[in-house]
Amino acid sequence: MDELQFRRQAYSDPNNQDPDFLDAAMESADREAFLSDLKGLDNKIDRALKVDVPDDLAAKLLLGQQLQHHHTQRRKTGFAFALVASVAFLAGMTFTLLRMAPVDLGQHALAHVYHETTALTVDQDVPFQDVNFQLASLAGTNEMKFTRQPGKVFYSTYCDFQGVQSLHLVMQGEQGKVTLFIVPLEDRMVLDKAFADNRYQGMGFETDNAYMLLVGEQHEDLNYVKNEIKQTFI
Repeated sequence: MDELQFRRQAYSDPNNQDPDFLDAAMESADREAFLSDLKGLDNKIDRALKVDVPDDLAAKLLLGQQLQHHHTQRRKTGFAFALVASVAFLAGMTFTLLRMAPVDLGQHALAHVYHETTALTVDQDVPFQDVNFQLASLAGTNEMKFTRQPGKVFYSTYCDFQGVQSLHLVMQGEQGKVTLFIVPLEDRMVLDKAFADNRYQGMGFETDNAYMLLVGEQHEDLNYVKNEIKQTFI
């Protein structure tokens, strides 16, 4: 399924259970994130439409129809248009606010690692020239690049940090693998120098044009990759 067909089906029914549609959604983290946003928006609209109905509403409507049928129909039509406009406005505002809300980079990085577990199992042996090509397409990162190979790069792809296109790499640490996220600078981003959960260690630092987020199981691996980046990245 190509990107246009996938997005058309996602917009028309984000909860579609068709196997081809589900397989297409799992082909990339960007598609899964896009579909998750649409599902969230769909749920918010559904909740907005669930208005509590007064117990005596049916009686009042019946009486109104008997006395002023034409007037009642006009009021219903006006209410329907107002409700549609309100829901559309609420949906637009909700989507905008979600995109403007502060982003905890550390927690977002951990969620990405758990969400895209296959990234830690592949070995694409990516040359740094390919990584630089991907970096060049990110907003505000035209001046950033690797000057040489920063150790072995197993995996490289684009990812989404709450609407900001970023780069997702998996690199060789001192012993184990380390996930590196390169995220263009934005004011709403919140960077912690250290973060963790019960499985992974995380480290964050900032360059002139981007946030660097490292996630791995051993702190020694994070320091190893950080040193590799500082020696090869400008």
